Amino acid sequence: MASNAPKLLNQLGQSLWLDNITRDLLDSGTLKRYIDELSVTGLTSNPTIFDNAISRSSWYDQEIRKQLDAGASGEGLFFSLAIQDLGRAADLFLPVHERSGTVDGFVSLEVSPLLAYDTKATVAQAKLLHAQAGRRNVFIKIPGTTEGLPAIEEAIFSGIPINVTLLFSTAQYQAAADAYMKGLEGRVAAGLSADVRSVASLFVSRWDVAVTGKVPAELRNTLGMAVSRQAYKAYRDILESDRFQRLENVGARPQRFLFASTGTKDKAASDTLYIAGLAAPNTVNTMPEETLQAFADHGAVAVPLSRDGGDAEAVLAAHVKAGIDLAALAAQLQSDGAKGFVKSWDGLLGAIGAKSKVLA
Repeated sequence: MASNAPKLLNQLGQSLWLDNITRDLLDSGTLKRYIDELSVTGLTSNPTIFDNAISRSSWYDQEIRKQLDAGASGEGLFFSLAIQDLGRAADLFLPVHERSGTVDGFVSLEVSPLLAYDTKATVAQAKLLHAQAGRRNVFIKIPGTTEGLPAIEEAIFSGIPINVTLLFSTAQYQAAADAYMKGLEGRVAAGLSADVRSVASLFVSRWDVAVTGKVPAELRNTLGMAVSRQAYKAYRDILESDRFQRLENVGARPQRFLFASTGTKDKAASDTLYIAGLAAPNTVNTMPEETLQAFADHGAVAVPLSRDGGDAEAVLAAHVKAGIDLAALAAQLQSDGAKGFVKSWDGLLGAIGAKSKVLA
């Protein structure tokens, strides 16, 4: 029995994005069906998703052969494949993009994580990928690490729409929002348009995985949600700040807050835990395909997130009391996430290398 939960969530003002992209999703018409029937209005991708799609299927073999014949290899070959897929997806979301006044209907492509400590190279690649994609509803993903923040500011200044990824805490989110606003302020000072789009992606479920077995049973699977509620309050505070309103007065749009990593990892918990519990207007929730299907099948929209963060501070304090150093854990999760991206990237390039040898 399908529920109409995705539609209700969409009507509440939250965008449902799919955290997946494969050629099969496009060729089979599945993505189009998700748009038409499950209120999906955008999409994100990452190296792990492409690694699995390329190494575990033959969907890309023909195109890889073609790219090899044209002299492409390695990273360049991957970006050609990714831009083809994301370009097709962006075209499917274009009606949503236009209908929403260009607020929604975006797809995301990540810069090479090997450039994480090189601001100049990150910005150069962001510009190149955005130009190659040739569509205005494509976000380029840059991690919101200490090293990534100057690249985010510069990319926004250059007019590139950015999905700030790998944010784990309110402080990390606020730093990303600051980089976004600095980029816009630079544009305004230079006489350029302040209308450059961005989302800030807070990773949710990894918090609960990290403290499994380290906190009392009553706190199980509550940390990710509490961090999210606290960060959501900070997001609303920024939107109401004099600083952002000055930018808004000259044409800026909010950097939308995005809940990422919202697939439930604990098999004993609800498979829609981070969807039902993070319903919030004017935000995005990007979810794995199986989570989207579960939510469409039996999900329910709970009470929307409270503007003031609800009981976030009390729940966070209970975790501190249980011995969790939240700031240290946020830094650790971001560092582990960055290393994980590099590992996935290496795996992806390895898979392309192996495929290339077989197909050459």
